[in-house]
Amino acid sequence: MLERVETIIRELVEEVDFPQATQLFSKLSGGKRLRARLILTIAPEHLDAPLLGAIVELIHAASLLHDDVIDEAMLRRGIESVNATHGSKIAIMLGDILYSKAFSALTAFDPEIARTISQSVTQLSVGEMMDVEMGKVFNLDRDLYLKMLYLKTATLIESCAYCAALLEGKDAKAYGVYGKNLGLAFQIVDDILDIIGDEKTLGKPALNDFVEGKTTLPYIDLHDVLNDSDKVKLIGCHGRVLEPSEKQWLSNAMQEHEIIARSYARAQELCDEALSVIGDEDALRAIITTVIQRSH
Repeated sequence: MLERVETIIRELVEEVDFPQATQLFSKLSGGKRLRARLILTIAPEHLDAPLLGAIVELIHAASLLHDDVIDEAMLRRGIESVNATHGSKIAIMLGDILYSKAFSALTAFDPEIARTISQSVTQLSVGEMMDVEMGKVFNLDRDLYLKMLYLKTATLIESCAYCAALLEGKDAKAYGVYGKNLGLAFQIVDDILDIIGDEKTLGKPALNDFVEGKTTLPYIDLHDVLNDSDKVKLIGCHGRVLEPSEKQWLSNAMQEHEIIARSYARAQELCDEALSVIGDEDALRAIITTVIQRSH
């Protein structure tokens, strides 16, 4: 079924009838297709599930193109970003093309599904703006961080699960909770990997988030347990390129206070809650396991 999603994605981009967009899009890494896989898992028999999966993956790709411009990221999944190779203007416009094509295709669905996905994209954009604003200072507000994660990442995954359940005639509210928690756990694990992963595996420099000004959950948790002088040192490291000695200090502090294990435990709690609302479905449990155990 994922092959069908890939085919539809290519067809939708080709329908734009702009060869440069098709060429640039073909060079993008498709990633894990988590959102499409979730839709296909919840609504495996519905004929429109692959199309909905393709639409959501186009939306996700568009958001990443814009995200790379905002972050001035030169790499995306180990491949040079579009803004690195063709400039920010082209990256933004390609993102706009993918967004608009996705919304055009979305009009074929029931209004509730179209409205749900569209609203999640608005929330995604708000989350991105929050992320930029929060990057100006070291954020100590855990609830604000989780709200930003929900808007920036989890809301679209929540909408995928909710809308797939609508297609299949399942309890959409329950599956929406599953999707929301899955999305939050996914991003927390992503934040962890930014700290413990290596550049080759991540496709971007390690500690990149903190250098860019993002105060993710592990750093908030670390700040909570440090003494006053080390808290000042941690905040002083925020939002700038770090010296090797500073990176080593951060790594040692994370290990000493078992911060990574604490963040993983929070992600696991969210996953356990997600599974509790949808019953014992092996395929959805497998998606959870993949999210928790992934290395990139």
